[in-house]
Amino acid sequence: MNKNDLLRSIAEKGYDVGFGAKKHFSTYDIIVKMPGLISFVSMAFGIIALAVNDLSTELISAVFIILGIVGLYISFNDHEKEDYDEAGIKLTQILNELKALYYGVKGIDEAEDFSDQQKALAEIESRYYPVCISKQILFSNWYAHYKFFWEQQTGWIDEQLHFKFFRDKIPLSLMIVVIFMVLVVGLCATDLINYICSATKS
Repeated sequence: MNKNDLLRSIAEKGYDVGFGAKKHFSTYDIIVKMPGLISFVSMAFGIIALAVNDLSTELISAVFIILGIVGLYISFNDHEKEDYDEAGIKLTQILNELKALYYGVKGIDEAEDFSDQQKALAEIESRYYPVCISKQILFSNWYAHYKFFWEQQTGWIDEQLHFKFFRDKIPLSLMIVVIFMVLVVGLCATDLINYICSATKS
């Protein structure tokens, strides 16, 4: 394996490990923060609904029942939250090792033998898989994209992988949901405009 191939391999593994770390931290954050946020929003809205009668509708009640079910779903994972935090910390440590290895290889001359560095990469890789927790909470992937691409320093990985905005930095499932919501809002707005126009003419 030559220098360029080794650098790319380290960067690819850095992406896997770094994104994995952020995904574990995302699951931890959702488990810890979301139930409290849902409770706060529900209570605040309930208090406002007491003062404004128009807010006490069946649709809004249904939305908050769904939010309550979501909070219940999240709370089922509460006993595992520390596992996700510990896994995220261990993966971050592995990521830092990969970063050090990357810059170490980058500073070596092309003609040198890279067998020691390849062994180091293989050893780091062998420690990566057992740390990962395969079961992740819903929407942790979206949150992990934000945490990895917008909070993490990924310049050394991007140096090899050349991340694209829509291809890599925005989750495909999120784009599909946003497009669907835009279409729904557009259709609803069209119906509303037609209703207003017909009412105006009459």
